[in-house]
Amino acid sequence: MRLWLLFLIVLPATASAASPRLCALPAPAAMASADTKPASPSAERPTLDRLHAPAVRTTAAPIPAALAELPFVKHVAAAGGTITDLGGSHGLHAFAARNGDQFMLFEVAPDGMAAVSGAPVEITPAQIQAIAAGNVTELRVEHGLQGYFVRSGAQFQVFYATPDQQRLVPGVMWDASGKDLTRAQVAAIPGAIPTVEVGSGATGGQAAAETPALPLMREASYGTIGPASAPHLFMLIDPQCIYSIRSFQMLRSYVASGRLQLSVIPLSVLDYEDHGQSTRSVLSLLSKPADQIVTAWQDGNESGPPAPDAADRLRANMAIAEAIGLKGTPTFIWRKSDGTEGRLDGVPTDIPAMIASIGS
Repeated sequence: MRLWLLFLIVLPATASAASPRLCALPAPAAMASADTKPASPSAERPTLDRLHAPAVRTTAAPIPAALAELPFVKHVAAAGGTITDLGGSHGLHAFAARNGDQFMLFEVAPDGMAAVSGAPVEITPAQIQAIAAGNVTELRVEHGLQGYFVRSGAQFQVFYATPDQQRLVPGVMWDASGKDLTRAQVAAIPGAIPTVEVGSGATGGQAAAETPALPLMREASYGTIGPASAPHLFMLIDPQCIYSIRSFQMLRSYVASGRLQLSVIPLSVLDYEDHGQSTRSVLSLLSKPADQIVTAWQDGNESGPPAPDAADRLRANMAIAEAIGLKGTPTFIWRKSDGTEGRLDGVPTDIPAMIASIGS
């Protein structure tokens, strides 16, 4: 069972009600494809006790004096991270953030407004240009750091050069508001964000307004937990999406007490960010019997070779997501008491009211 430490970054202590908390697609009508072989990272993000982690603390832990005025560090600390100063080198300041059993290393940009989630490797920008000649794409400079998108066959990695040009830091750059800057930098590079086009009809908000979602939910491949007599809620998730994970945490007690039947539809929308881990996780989940999918997700049981039909199941789920104009995960679909469809994009703010609105 696992939980990304990026919970500290992506889920701040407070969130505006005007901005739904969800893992957004890279662009409208752009989704990970089951036909696209996902790129494999040299090292996956740390994943620990994901579904049963305690809530993030809202009281900030003390910040070491040398880091106390850096906006990025203050954001992580305010979200519940315990900060350890690892000192400065090559023009960057390193620190570790820890929350319970989770930890992650960061290299803070010179302006203190962003950081790269990684540690320097003993390779210079000049060396990577020579080693990977013809396979290096320079990214625009962000917060004083030059980025490089380096491809090796089907694999790729993003590096950021230290200010003194003597080291490279592999990883994702985040700003002090929790925004993934690397995603935007690589979005225009062919193959960096796998996409699939499904059909030729309307997409995005227009599709969501015109296409009834409930009949499509029932055609999807999904797992269900909770009693059949309880109000039935569909939840579209990316298994690696922290907002999907957080929402599941919030709903588990309702399922356990018999007040909710929850059907979980796995999708892959974060491959652009996690180097294909979303697709690998979904293929694993969709290879399991329907009555084991949710438990496998909860337990972090997302490994092993995919079943022969798993890619087809994922492709069908992605087509459904496209048809309803999915904006991101989690997304909730249900039938209301008056027979109309209910829909919520993002983490629920009033779960009892949502469940109360579900009809038989």
